[in-house]
Amino acid sequence: MSPSPDFFTDRAEVAARHGALVNPPLMQRLPAVLVVAMVLGLAVLAMTRLEFSFARLGSGLVQLGTFLTLMVPPSPGGMAITFFKALGETVAIAVLGTTLAAVLAFPLGFLAARGVIGGAVLRFLTRRFSDSLRGVDTLIWALIWINVVGLGPFAGVLALITSDLGLFTKMFSEAIETADRKPSEGVVAAGGSRVHAIRFGLIPQVLPVFISQWLYMIESNTRSATIIGIVGAGGIGLHLAEMIRTYEWDRVAFIVLIVLATVALIDFLSTKIRLAVIGERAAA
Repeated sequence: MSPSPDFFTDRAEVAARHGALVNPPLMQRLPAVLVVAMVLGLAVLAMTRLEFSFARLGSGLVQLGTFLTLMVPPSPGGMAITFFKALGETVAIAVLGTTLAAVLAFPLGFLAARGVIGGAVLRFLTRRFSDSLRGVDTLIWALIWINVVGLGPFAGVLALITSDLGLFTKMFSEAIETADRKPSEGVVAAGGSRVHAIRFGLIPQVLPVFISQWLYMIESNTRSATIIGIVGAGGIGLHLAEMIRTYEWDRVAFIVLIVLATVALIDFLSTKIRLAVIGERAAA
C-alpha cells in the first residue's frame, strides 16, 4: 500500500521546520565522519601490522575442514575413564576456586561500595586492589602459581581465586551500590544500628544477585579451568593439549564434546537454582 499524500506533506513540513535535524550541516556531521574514518584507518593499520591475509585464511579454513573430518566420529580411544576423572577434577577446580573467591569477596564488596562501610580512602584502596587482581588474566595467574606451588590442581584453584576475587569484588560492590536504601533506612529508623541496617536491610536485597553471579562464574570458570589445565594446572586441559600435540583428533573431539555437555549441564542446574532462590525471595 502506497503512502497517502498527507504523509509526504507532513514529512515536508517537518523537514522545513526542523531542517537542522533532518539534514544537518556538514560541520555537525564532520566529527562523526572523522571518527568512522579513524576507526576504519586503525582497522586497516592493524590488519597490515598483524599480517592479515585472505590467502592464508583460505588455506587455514581448508586445513580446519581436514581436522574436522578427522574428528568424526569422536572416540575416547580406550581412555574414557581417564578423561572423565580429569573432567571431574576440572569441575572441582572451577567450583572450589569460584566459591572461595566469592566468600573472600563478600566483605570486600561492602568495603568497595559507596556509602556503606569505611571512607573514601578505604574504598579507593579496595577498588585498586580489585583492579590489580582482575587486570591480570587467569592464565597468567596460573603460570605464576605453578611456579610458586608447583604443577597440579592446587595451582589452578589458586589462579581462579586470585582472578575471580577482583571480579567478584567489583560485581558485588556494584550490586550493593544499586540496591534500594529505603529498607536500611527503615531499620535505622526503628532503632537498629548500622550493622543491623546492612544485615536486615541490604543483604537480603543483594544476596540473590550475589548467588546469580556466583553460579554464572562457576559455568564460566569450567571453561577457564580447561584452559589453565593446558599449562599444567590440572584437569582435562592437560589431556586436551596432549591429544592435540599427538594429532589424536577423534579424542580431541570427544574431550570437547564432554566439556560442552558439562557446561550445558552446569548452566541448566544453575538456572534451576537461580529460579528457586528468586521464587523463595518473592514468596518471602
